[in-house]
Amino acid sequence: MKRIIWMFFMNLIHVPRVFFQLMTRAAHPERYTVEERYAVVHEIAERGIKGGRVDVVSTGVENLPKEGGYILYPNHQGLFDVMVLIKLHETPISAVLKQELVKIPVLKQIIICLGALALDRSDARQGLQVVLQVAEDVKKGGKYIVFAEGTRSRNGNQLLDFKGGSFKSATKAQCPIVPVALIDSYKAMDTGSIDRVTVQAHFLDPIPYEEYKGMKTVQIAEMVKERIEAKIAECEAA
Repeated sequence: MKRIIWMFFMNLIHVPRVFFQLMTRAAHPERYTVEERYAVVHEIAERGIKGGRVDVVSTGVENLPKEGGYILYPNHQGLFDVMVLIKLHETPISAVLKQELVKIPVLKQIIICLGALALDRSDARQGLQVVLQVAEDVKKGGKYIVFAEGTRSRNGNQLLDFKGGSFKSATKAQCPIVPVALIDSYKAMDTGSIDRVTVQAHFLDPIPYEEYKGMKTVQIAEMVKERIEAKIAECEAA
């Protein structure tokens, strides 16, 4: 919370304009293109990171598929994860987020502008609808962020188990899977500190459908988790 407040005051001159743009686009999303809605969220992420005393080091962005839809599967460390991924992703991308976030002012408007889907983890039928919606959107060229752990780790750079069900959208869309290794993202907003921190985001080589075709979703989950863990270990050893 301290860093969010710091971000706000460091961008005070921009807040009225950006807030107005966010609210108007969220109130009438049908009046704006996907690019126009995404632009305001992307600016919020960029300005928040810069003003929040966070340095972002990234690799592999250039390896993202140039055509067609795909799904990013990052490890989940905390509230900062989506912000850094949006900052690094120049073109529109959406996300699957937990239902509870929809009730939070401003976050609600950001979710609308992203076209993000809210997942009710207590409702299996609604969860299936989200899976199918993501798959259909990706088939049409959409991009999504899906946190396969289901919740943030709360244990630094240690990963929780990846849930096989998180990969059903990818198998149905037959799209590339892009593992993303996030390192020290939790330090930005989940430690209560406003000291300058460095967060790493490594986009690993996309996994084409041909590579995981025929695998069970639990096997895909384990494969993606292992690749992310290997990248984190490599970076921590460097």
